[in-house]
Amino acid sequence: MVVETKNDPTLWLIRHAPVLADKGVCYGASDLLADRATTDKAARALAETVPEGLAVRVSPLLRCQQLAGSLKVLRPDLSFHDDQRLREMDFGQWEGKPWADIAQTEFDQWMMDFSHARPGGNGETVADLMRRVAQIWSEWAATRSHAVWITHAGVMRATLLLSRGISLPVSATEWPAVDLPFGESLKLTLRPTPLIEPANQR
Repeated sequence: MVVETKNDPTLWLIRHAPVLADKGVCYGASDLLADRATTDKAARALAETVPEGLAVRVSPLLRCQQLAGSLKVLRPDLSFHDDQRLREMDFGQWEGKPWADIAQTEFDQWMMDFSHARPGGNGETVADLMRRVAQIWSEWAATRSHAVWITHAGVMRATLLLSRGISLPVSATEWPAVDLPFGESLKLTLRPTPLIEPANQR
């Protein structure tokens, strides 16, 4: 177990384990279960890296709740709280469809107005995603304390933009392309120029 001694507030952004779905399926807001064995393995690794006594905010979707539940058994010193703002982006009528089956014209329309167009016709806009993530980001930054979020790739990428001072991407090219492995985390330190590094070095 790690005892954090640095003064800079640090946020552990943890992605859920792989979901039980066919490869290539769009499942943003779909409430799917994650693989149990991979979830438990991720929880064991995180239990060795997350500092003592932190507040853990958790997406309400099942795949994140599973990881939080496994981690809670191993780390009863952590306090867990559900937060709707950490749920994954809703892709509207694209939910549950293979990405390859989505019409190229529909996808292109989204890319042309990346921040404000609704994916899947009735999904959540990137602007809406950024707005709710910005709210919880601002709350955390104001606490000046370490914290953990168990969440999704979309929320993690939105947080990375906010850490760089970008409240809304101008185009899809600004969306962070950083690799976010399932069941692992990024450690983001709140500084004038935030430090972003993998949290699981093993």
